[in-house]
Amino acid sequence: MSIVPNLTKSEKTMNNPRSVSSSASPANLDLVENQRQSSSGEFSRLEKRIGARKITFHSKSMPRGSNDKRYDLFRTMSGKLERQISNLRGKPIDTSLQDKEINESLTAERFLEALQGPELETLKEMEKIVLPEDKTWPFLLRFPVTSFGMCLGVSSQAIMWKTLAATKAEKFLHLTQVVNHVLWWISLVLLLSFSITYLFKTIFFFEAVRREFKHPIRVNFFFAPLISVLFLALGIPHSITSSLPSILWYFFMAPILLLEMKIYGQWMSGGQRRLSKVANPTNHLSIVGNFAGALLGASLGLKEGPMFFFSVGLAYYLVLFVTLYQRLPTNETLPKELHPVFFLFVAAPAVASMAWTTISASFDIGSRIAYFISLFLYFSLVIFYLFIYIVPCDTRNVHIHVFCFLFQVVRINFFRGFKFSLAWWAYTFPMTAVATVTIKYSGEVTGLATQILAVLLSGAATLTVIGVLVMTVVHAFVKRDLFPNDFAIAISADQPKQKKWLKQLINGSLENSTRGLKVLDPEDTRIDIEAPPLSNAVCHTV
Repeated sequence: MSIVPNLTKSEKTMNNPRSVSSSASPANLDLVENQRQSSSGEFSRLEKRIGARKITFHSKSMPRGSNDKRYDLFRTMSGKLERQISNLRGKPIDTSLQDKEINESLTAERFLEALQGPELETLKEMEKIVLPEDKTWPFLLRFPVTSFGMCLGVSSQAIMWKTLAATKAEKFLHLTQVVNHVLWWISLVLLLSFSITYLFKTIFFFEAVRREFKHPIRVNFFFAPLISVLFLALGIPHSITSSLPSILWYFFMAPILLLEMKIYGQWMSGGQRRLSKVANPTNHLSIVGNFAGALLGASLGLKEGPMFFFSVGLAYYLVLFVTLYQRLPTNETLPKELHPVFFLFVAAPAVASMAWTTISASFDIGSRIAYFISLFLYFSLVIFYLFIYIVPCDTRNVHIHVFCFLFQVVRINFFRGFKFSLAWWAYTFPMTAVATVTIKYSGEVTGLATQILAVLLSGAATLTVIGVLVMTVVHAFVKRDLFPNDFAIAISADQPKQKKWLKQLINGSLENSTRGLKVLDPEDTRIDIEAPPLSNAVCHTV
């Protein structure tokens, strides 16, 4: 016996849809059709009123560009303002890591541990950065202070062409001041544009600027814009003005003096930034500022001020020259292979020769000593390199083979395996400085040899600048990597834990290995290996 519930007529109709069509009357069907038409009419009128809308589904996207919160570590005000607003709302942000990265000062040793390369710009393995690696950073974060090297290269060329057109010994070239005009205006535009850009970087990303100032190599490039101003004053065309007011010299040299007191004080006071620890060829930029200031001051008719800066530059140049040539074991910033940065060795004596010539009003013995030092360093870097790579060493000529063998002893791979950067412009102005002082020397010691030497060095400097310009254009417009992410300013304040563990393991193994080395015979230079003593060992005699 089955129990069937009693259903009403409407419930049966709802449960069985097919019964709707069979049991519905024609009047009910007309009523349903009219309701459908009225509903569709309302939807069409609503669609005409607000327009058709396309339904799209949005997925949660990752923050890109400057919206990433990790950039707040380097922003000047946005990170602090956001934290204050969050605290007022009662939702504090955990910023312990950010505060640690900002407040903990990066030492020179930390930069040397985390970075490698002649300019300390490449991140070592196992190291991590505090900014995203897979995204392109904001342009201001990618604009380094080394970009001012381009201003040095172009402004020094303006001085060279001005001297070349004004020297009587080079009148046979029939040069005018047109090239000097063009280069001077280009260098002025570059300096203004780069200065404004870096000023914006200082305003919006002050932490990045502070880290660059802590960098053992980048800190020297803070002299680059100041030296560029001096070069602009020295290379100003005669048609603009024949002489500048001497009061400008004091305004130009005041920031250089303050920056030198900071840098030279760190060299002398010791610690992590002592000269034996951070000495590198870019330190010559701080020396060149003294000689360039002395040159400009003497050309403006000043006496004591230029002599003061010349004396300071000479004293510190001798200290730096000896420190770099010693290659102390504590120094970790000198590249093992020849790099364009080594041309900065030539800059200081070349500019010093021109400065002393202007101070003493003659190309006397002091000027010639400095000039010949710069000329010898120039030949050792350029001529030897050209001879090594032009003359084939597999030749059967005995005499040439002997020369090749002698030069192979000091052979260093030149420009190979190094990444191009705008800092290479700073390495072009030493060649221009040697060419300029050679032009002055040819005016003092007239002769065919000095004239040919001046023309050759001037041509070499110009071709070098053109070559670097071509590389700059290629990287800017073809490869589009002229301003890559600047990993040098984004290193973490803490050393990786795995690296700490590995370092302790290595140090422990070295200490244990040195315990087993003992010289048994003081007259015998051989080292015998003896097992370290056992602490709890019991010796039994037979």
